[in-house]
Parts: sequence; structure tokens; C-alpha cells
Amino acid sequence: MQDLHTTKGGKSVVFRGDGEPRTIQTFLGNLNDFSATQTLEDDNFSIGGLVEQLEQTIARILKKPAAIFMPTGTLANHLAIRKHATPYGRVAVQEQSHLYNDTGDSLARLSGINLVPLGKEKPSFSLEELRKAYETSTTGRVFNPISVVSIETPVRRQHGQTVPWQELQILTEFCREHNLPVHLDGARIFMQAAVEGQTVHQYAQLFDSVYISLYKYFGAPFGGVLAGESSFIDGLYHDRRMFGSGLAHSSMIAALALHGINEFEPTFHAAIEKAHLLFADLNALAHLNVDAFEHGSNIFTLTVSEDLNLEKIAQHLKAIDIFIYPEPGTQIAYLHINSTILRQTNVEITKAFIDAIELSFVP
Repeated sequence: MQDLHTTKGGKSVVFRGDGEPRTIQTFLGNLNDFSATQTLEDDNFSIGGLVEQLEQTIARILKKPAAIFMPTGTLANHLAIRKHATPYGRVAVQEQSHLYNDTGDSLARLSGINLVPLGKEKPSFSLEELRKAYETSTTGRVFNPISVVSIETPVRRQHGQTVPWQELQILTEFCREHNLPVHLDGARIFMQAAVEGQTVHQYAQLFDSVYISLYKYFGAPFGGVLAGESSFIDGLYHDRRMFGSGLAHSSMIAALALHGINEFEPTFHAAIEKAHLLFADLNALAHLNVDAFEHGSNIFTLTVSEDLNLEKIAQHLKAIDIFIYPEPGTQIAYLHINSTILRQTNVEITKAFIDAIELSFVP
């Protein structure tokens, strides 16, 4: 998205992604803002310095005893499950999860841990599905039990739909009853907490380990943090290095994440509140409709009538710094809410849609 005006104070409203568009300019600006009030302390191969400060900050927010920086969420999830899985290597996961679909069977190929997918084509699996899978794994002719449960929420492949608080309580209670470690792929859990009115640590306390992303919406170019008990986190820096990820200098990433964490919560709350008011205004217009998912987070569905050319609407909006992204061959665009919605007033955005609609009727 090189055509976007992404510097602070710009007017581009970008209905894609969870945070500000990531560019070199925004990274440098945020790093400069952080360094104006904070001391930049170097790390040593991702140990100490600002990295340690970041780890302690995340542990405190999640109310976990310890945390460790990871360069990617894929590695954070992998190492968490790898440590939990000993001595048996099977993990129950959502069939729609990032872990199952987007990691190239890395757990099976690199760590001998097989994934058991549940909840086909749904955001999550039910307690009954989990119970059945666990009982099947422990009563077969060869004892091959599920030894870990991993839950991702919100689920990106399901348009950011969440596993709601009540369902998480039920699923994790089953895990505790059966002494099953349970891991949270909480890359976007800060958004879920804001939308559902919970605190982040309430979700974290249901799980033995938690991964959160640093780049989805905290403004870092990459990275994540894995948190859990001290006995669980201790020594994981050896595993991190074994997988080629003891990065020599990570304090710049930590600085950007620390800067973003401080700004995220009030900004995201304001963005969500503004979006609900905006969508009420848009739904009052003819020819289009904005719908929320049943258990949605920050993604909504914009549908326009068949007598409109959605691609033309997108082009007209782009000309005045509002960016939507139609699904090819459909009358739908998914609107992702992030802090850029705060750059223009709802009156300005609504007028832009009205003008774009008038110019986009199918001949």
C-alpha cells in the first residue's frame, strides 16, 4: 500500500488490517517518539535491555509470572506446544486455525507432534467435539492421547470471529479436569478483550501459556511474546536459538512494541465506538448494508446492491483517501476497523460513500 499517506496526521482511512499501516516512515517516527522520553537499552541476542523490559511489561499485563520475546508467532506457538506436549505428541486445534493451515505442518515435521483438527469450517470446536477426540485418543488399541489443546481467538480465517468468553471457560475447564495443558494463540486477544468488555489478563488466566503478536496492532515490524509460568518459560531462549531465532539486536523491535502498547487500548476503543456510529449512518443509506458477525471482533461485511459497481465505489473512495478492498467477483468488501478510522470524521466518511454511490451505478 505504497500510495497511502500513512504518517501521523494523515487522512487515509484504511479499512484493512488491525493497526496502522506499517511503513519505514511510521517505524522511524514512532521510534523517535519513544526515544524522546525513554532510554534505549541494547539487548544481547534478544536477552536483556529493552527486550527484557518488554517481556516484563507483557507478563505484568497478562498477570503471568514470566514471558519471552519471539521473532514470529509461528515460532512462539510451536515452542509453546512443543514444550507442553512431552512425552506424548498430539495437539487438538481448530481446523480453521493458523497453526493448522499456515505453518507447513511444522509441528509434525520438526517436532514430531501431530495436529488433531476439530470444528471443521467453524471458528471453534465444541466441548463435545473435544471430549470425543480426547476419549478416542485414550481408548484406542494403541495409547496415543491428545496431550495439549491449542485455541486461537480471534480467528483470522473466520473474519476475526472470536471464541467467546463463556466458551473459553467451558473448554479450558475440561482441559484442567483432564490435566491437559492449554495454549492460547492470542495474537489478537487485545482486540477481543476490548470488544467483549473483558481484561486481557482474564483470558490469559484460563490458559497455561499465551502468545500475543507485536506487529498486528502494536506497531512493530515483526515479533511476538510468549508468556506462562516461570518454570515453563525458563530455558526457552535455548530452544529459540536452536530454531535459528536468537536475533542479535531486538531492542528496536521492543521499543516500537512498548510505544504501541501504551497507545493501543484507548485508541482501539475509540475506533470501535466510532465505527458503530459510522455503520449506523451508512446503513441508513440506500443500496448498501454493513453487518457484524455473530461473534465478531474488528471485521464487518459491507454489501452493496447489484445495481452498483463496487470496484468503482472503491476507486472513488480511494481518490479521497478512503480505502476499501472488494472481494473479487462479489458485491462484498470486508471492513477492518483500526485506528485509521479516527483520521476523518464520520460526516466526511459518510459523505464520501454517498458521493461514490452516486457515481457508481451500473449503466
